[in-house]
Amino acid sequence: MAINKHLILQERIIVEQSLNNKHSFKAIGRDLDKDCTTISKEVKGHIQYKCTGAFGHAFNNCTNRMHCTNSKLCDNPNCRNKFCRFCSFCHKVCTDYHKESCPLLLKPPYVCNGCQKKSSCTLEKAIYSASYAQDEYETVRSESRQGIQISEVEALHLDSIVSPLIMKGHSIHNICANHMDEIMCDERSLYNYVDLGILSARNIDLPRKVRYAIHKNKKTSFKVDKACRIKRTYQDFIAFMTTYPDTPVVEMDSVEGVKGGKVLLTIHFTVPQFMLAFIRDANTSQSVIDIFNKLYLELRPDIFSDLFTVILGDNGSEFSNPTAIEFDSQENKRTSIFYCDPSAPFQKGAAENNHEMIRRIVAKGKSFDSFKQVDIQLMMDHINSYGRKKLGDKCPYEIFKSLYGEDILRRLGATLIPHDEVMLRPALLKK
Repeated sequence: MAINKHLILQERIIVEQSLNNKHSFKAIGRDLDKDCTTISKEVKGHIQYKCTGAFGHAFNNCTNRMHCTNSKLCDNPNCRNKFCRFCSFCHKVCTDYHKESCPLLLKPPYVCNGCQKKSSCTLEKAIYSASYAQDEYETVRSESRQGIQISEVEALHLDSIVSPLIMKGHSIHNICANHMDEIMCDERSLYNYVDLGILSARNIDLPRKVRYAIHKNKKTSFKVDKACRIKRTYQDFIAFMTTYPDTPVVEMDSVEGVKGGKVLLTIHFTVPQFMLAFIRDANTSQSVIDIFNKLYLELRPDIFSDLFTVILGDNGSEFSNPTAIEFDSQENKRTSIFYCDPSAPFQKGAAENNHEMIRRIVAKGKSFDSFKQVDIQLMMDHINSYGRKKLGDKCPYEIFKSLYGEDILRRLGATLIPHDEVMLRPALLKK
C-alpha cells in the first residue's frame, strides 16, 4: 500500500468516477492501493458546494419550500413567479426561511455524486469533482511555497545587522562573508529581502544594483491544462464517429481581429455549411461558456442536444473548460466535445473555409471593437444566404431549414437575404 504519496489528477478522476458508481471508500482504496482514510480525507477536504436546483425547479433549501405561500417578497417588478418558493433567491429576503440540509451528507461518502435523487433535489449539493480537487490541491501547494520564511523577530535581527552596513557602502557579499554565523542566510535571500522592503535599506542604497536595468521576462502565453483533452482527442473523435457515423458534427473556432480586442466565436454546422458567429469582449473560456449556456436556454434542451450532439474544436485556451459546455447547471449531459490535434486546423477544414467569407467583409488584422452582435448577425445572414456549388447552388440557410425547420432559424435570429441583395464586401458593415 502506497504511504505518504499525494494523489494525482488521474487518481482523483478514478475517485470521482467511483463515487458516481456508489463505490465505498474501501473499494476505492483497493483500486488505488491507498488506505480508505486517505480517500475519506481527500473527499471531505475537497467538497464543492453548489446551490443548484433540479430540472424545472429552482434552488431552494428552505424547510417549508413545499407549502410556502409567500409571494412578491422582493422588489423586482418583472418577477412572474406566483410564489417566492419558485425563485432561487427567496431565502435572501424571506423572514420565514429555515435552512434544510440533507442528512445523508453527515455520513460516508459525504457527497451527492452517486445519489439517485440528485436530479430532482433542490437542496444545496456537495459534489466531489476531480478537476476542482486538483485545482485546490495545486493552489494550497503553491501558497505554501510563497512569502518569506522568517518571522518578524528574525527580520528585525537581520535588519539591525545588514542595513547599517549597507548604508556605510558595504556590499551584500561582503556582509555575508563577515557575518555568516549571525545572518544564517545566503546572498540571494538578502537581495530578495531588500527588494521586498523587508529591511530598512533599499535598492537605491546598493551601489551596483541601480546601475543595471531589470531584464524583462518574456511574456508567456496561457498554458492549457492538458487534462481537458483526456478522452477528447481527435483519435477519440474518429472512434466515436466510426461507432455513430450518422451523428451531425459542429465545428467551433475563434476569429481574431487585433490582439487584445474583441473576438468572434464561430459555430459551423458541417452538413448544411451553416455558420453562427458571436462577438465577445475577450477571448476567454467563460465567454464561450456563456454563449453555449445562452443557446441552451433559447433553443430548449432537447433542440440543443439534437443540434450540438458532437462539437469539434481546436486547442485554444478559450476551449479549455469542456465540462462546463458539455453539462448544464444541473449536470445533465448536453453535448460531447473533442479536440483537433495540435497545429492541425485542416481537421476542421469546413469552418476554416467558411472563415474566408468573413474575411471578405472584415479583413484580417481589422479590429472587431466597433462592431456589435447585430452587425455580426447581419454579416452572417449574408454569408448564410450565399449559394454554394457543393450544396447544388442552394444557400446554407435553405439546407438548414430543410433539415431542422424554420422555427429553429428564428430562435437563432437568422434571416434569409434575397440572392441578388447578398453582399460580401466591407461596405456591408460600414456605418
